[in-house]
Amino acid sequence: MTNGQYQEAVDWLFVQAPNYQIDGLKAYKPGLENITKLCDFFGNPQEKIKCIHIGGTNGKGSSSNMLASVLQDAGYKVGLYNSPHLIDFTERIKINGKNCDKEFVYHFIQKLQTLPEDILPSFFEFTTIMAFEYFYQQKVDFAIIEVGLGGRLDSTNIIKPLVTAITNVQLDHQNILGDTIEEIASEKAGIIKPHIPIISGEETDLVKNIIRQKAENENAPFIDATTIQTDLISDLKGNYQKKNIRVVLGLIDELKKLNIPVSDKNIENGLLNVYQSTGFIGRWFEFSKDPLTICDTGHNQAGLEYVFSQLNSIDRHKHVILGFVNDKKIDEVMALLPENSEFYFAKPSINRGRHPEDYENLLQEAKIFYKIFDSVQEAYLSAKQQCTNEEMIFIGGSNFVVGEFLEKNLEISE
Repeated sequence: MTNGQYQEAVDWLFVQAPNYQIDGLKAYKPGLENITKLCDFFGNPQEKIKCIHIGGTNGKGSSSNMLASVLQDAGYKVGLYNSPHLIDFTERIKINGKNCDKEFVYHFIQKLQTLPEDILPSFFEFTTIMAFEYFYQQKVDFAIIEVGLGGRLDSTNIIKPLVTAITNVQLDHQNILGDTIEEIASEKAGIIKPHIPIISGEETDLVKNIIRQKAENENAPFIDATTIQTDLISDLKGNYQKKNIRVVLGLIDELKKLNIPVSDKNIENGLLNVYQSTGFIGRWFEFSKDPLTICDTGHNQAGLEYVFSQLNSIDRHKHVILGFVNDKKIDEVMALLPENSEFYFAKPSINRGRHPEDYENLLQEAKIFYKIFDSVQEAYLSAKQQCTNEEMIFIGGSNFVVGEFLEKNLEISE
């Protein structure tokens, strides 16, 4: 297999199956009918691996990578399924920090091309069965599976995990999951299964009670991670990671009860070496020191509140590069923008990317100093030219903005 053949196969996958990153709402296929048929076709690999299921609005990617790092430090072979990818498709499926083998991806896509006509999966359903099969073939000790969107009807919800977690519930994807926090919480809580422990990182009583009630209905042990006291830190530097660490500790406690040995030293080392162990980037990721350049994939209101609050705590003038997709409520973002900043708004280079000219009236109303660019890279190069070493650059607003920035610049940086 050549790199060209691999890329051709991945391109086929993107074109054949609706992809939420590109096609938006029409790519979302709620329900487990398709993934059930897919899993049956491949011999139900998800039933032959030990899974841990992690959902939530924000923090599920960080939590799953932290847990993977801890388990790896304990000597286990750990599969990790995250989405979306930032640079390369194979980032979605990893074992002990190593991206999925491209040869496997290529040959698996050949098999997908022979599917019966009554199976019409989405892009995410294709990648989910690909992860299950890869983890089974590679004989992982544990597979950490991140929920794609929601929970109850997400294709990952076909698994029967050892333990489950919901990091938090915030308003996001309302056009799919519901208009209210209660509706969204009910969708997220749909991953809770009979007798399987559920770790909740949610802080508000309203949502916490919805998760607890669902756990009671399923006779599932409910563990409130917000009550866990710890001074442990991680190399993932966002202030919000303190909340995720508690969720990870709750998960580890439940795994220990299943006679899965993990030492205190494994936990400490694992949390401190997430980047090295899993290659996880994009969450308060320090791209450079001169000038200080940070990128973060926080993209909904709650995520951006955390990120911009941390930006405000840094006493430097800031050059802030932001871009959004079509369903983003820009007016909500305008109310959160960090202080002491000038702004560079850019269009992410995907079909769903929104050009800043579409919301320039909101930029004018916000009375901020801003410039508009056709691409993230143009915005970054302009900011870099303007920024002194006493100032800083921030890139964010969307997974796609951060991914586009890293794809263009990370190799140069390293």
